[in-house]
Amino acid sequence: MTYRELSFFVTEDSAELLGDTLMELGALSITVEDAQADTANEVPLYGEPGMVIHVEAWQESKVIALFDQSLWVEFAQHTEAILAELDRLGMAIDHYTEAQIEEQDWVKLTQSQFDPIAISERIWVVPSWHDQPQDLHPQAICLAVDPGLAFGTGSHPTTKLCLNWLESLADANLLQNQSVMDYGCGSGILAIAAKKLGSGDTFGLDIDPQSVTASTDNALRNEVQITFGLPDMVTDTTKFNVVVANILANPLKILAPAIGALVAPNGYLALSGILEQQAEQIIEIYAPWVDLKIWQVADGWVCLAGKSVS
Repeated sequence: MTYRELSFFVTEDSAELLGDTLMELGALSITVEDAQADTANEVPLYGEPGMVIHVEAWQESKVIALFDQSLWVEFAQHTEAILAELDRLGMAIDHYTEAQIEEQDWVKLTQSQFDPIAISERIWVVPSWHDQPQDLHPQAICLAVDPGLAFGTGSHPTTKLCLNWLESLADANLLQNQSVMDYGCGSGILAIAAKKLGSGDTFGLDIDPQSVTASTDNALRNEVQITFGLPDMVTDTTKFNVVVANILANPLKILAPAIGALVAPNGYLALSGILEQQAEQIIEIYAPWVDLKIWQVADGWVCLAGKSVS
């Protein structure tokens, strides 16, 4: 199947309406991105539900619509017809590009976008379709985690921060044979890394059954023994020597009593998925359980880490 791709360049406030209208006009998919992406003028936007983002909006949005190419064969001047209809609806477009997209092996194309990721000299994330990098560190561990439905492939700064923190515990001989909980496990990458770094009984918890399935599959792929499950896998008396939670600030606030209670006496906790401006509030909320401090910062995200106060 061949596709026709139309890319429209509009102001941010009209991008959503334009995308909805293009879907009504027969678009198969819509993508909206910063028109200045991959340039010095790119404006990164990130946050979470319910959070006010204090950041400059994109100067211009790029709305990409994908259509069935057969429409251009069946109807002459189809692009002009779409532009005329947008103009009639009050969305006159004076800046757009057009391209024909040939059918491809989309799986192979997607896989080509995910190369091995060096988290540190010692930790690598290697998709299953890649060979392990050559000349690895003698004590290197390779995490075979494929992109999928669950969050956590090693590419996001918060995942890297948590992996680096686990490595720092291992280097300080504070992880070996210790019980670990990966709270909000996603793909299970943090639990898998902990186990490969020498942890003892290791667990992963998530509210999404698909994440539990993905994590279990990834653990099997990595040949490590980890128990993954839903929230009912822990009780009021369950404790872990090491707890790591890479979620988002708002859920971390709500879950503070539950997560804090999981940390064993003299245990360690790391939290990520937190923007720099959110750090102090999270530190204050978790103070009854753990003495958290900013451990590291990466691209505006922080990893908070500390030791149990009891």
